[in-house]
Amino acid sequence: MTANCCAPARNATLDAQEAPDAPCTIKFDAADIPGAKALVGTSNPGIADDGENPPRRVRVKPFRIGIAAVTNAKFRAFTDATGYVTEAERFGWSFVFHTDVPEEVGHTLGIDGLEWWRRVDGAHWRTPNGPKTEDAAPDDHPVTQVSWADAQAFAKWAGGRLPTEAEWEHAARGGLGDVPYPWGEAAPDDTENFPCNIWQGQFPHHNTQADGWHSTAPVRSFETNGYGLYNMVGNVWEWTSEPFRIKSLKKQVKQRLAAMPGYKLSKGGSFLCHRSYCFRYRIAARSGNSPDSAAPHHGFRMVWDT
Repeated sequence: MTANCCAPARNATLDAQEAPDAPCTIKFDAADIPGAKALVGTSNPGIADDGENPPRRVRVKPFRIGIAAVTNAKFRAFTDATGYVTEAERFGWSFVFHTDVPEEVGHTLGIDGLEWWRRVDGAHWRTPNGPKTEDAAPDDHPVTQVSWADAQAFAKWAGGRLPTEAEWEHAARGGLGDVPYPWGEAAPDDTENFPCNIWQGQFPHHNTQADGWHSTAPVRSFETNGYGLYNMVGNVWEWTSEPFRIKSLKKQVKQRLAAMPGYKLSKGGSFLCHRSYCFRYRIAARSGNSPDSAAPHHGFRMVWDT
């Protein structure tokens, strides 16, 4: 286990698993996104060492994207149809945020520098905070505790794929251009403006839940962006199809990437983000994690070619 800003990384290995062939039995609500020279990154101040700057243009073809993240109900349909077992289930443990660890679990291991993340046996997508926490995974909430490989397996079953970074940002902007958030310029705060599900209060010990949510919210919460998409920032991080890369000449950035081999890119931030610690609930923000890692604030959404 190693430290990462937004979540610890497992950095372990399992034998590859192929989900058995089985027909997809569910339908998805998706939005048509026009092709364009999509903006990636931002000219606004961001986290330069994450690779947000400078902005660039990337040609994307028209595509369809799920209007919301994949839910627990949809992921259950996948596992029921295929018998797929997630990587967290196969490892037998996963990471849980310290305030959500069940009392009966007792002593847990943490990560130096990220002590609020605890290793909990029995934490996986059905019980995201550990044994007997099924209530933390309602049907209409985003599935969490899924690795990049788990998301890829679901996408294959559903006849789609994970988005590229350019596709994700193009969809998240909703036609608004170089704005920080899917709704525009107005920043969320702790007291009055709650356009998305993030942390309010003092991270990592006190969440006032002023936006109405302690952890995940239903995938169709809050207002949609210009393309009719829910929760493109906040709620859960979303896996993309791409490696986590940063073009930088800085020695410290190169050293950081050298310690993150094979990491995959995630977008959008989560309910654990707060400006005081992880200001990544923005369109241009980026994070990387090992593809076998899973956490209760990490999910994914689907795209389809048109």
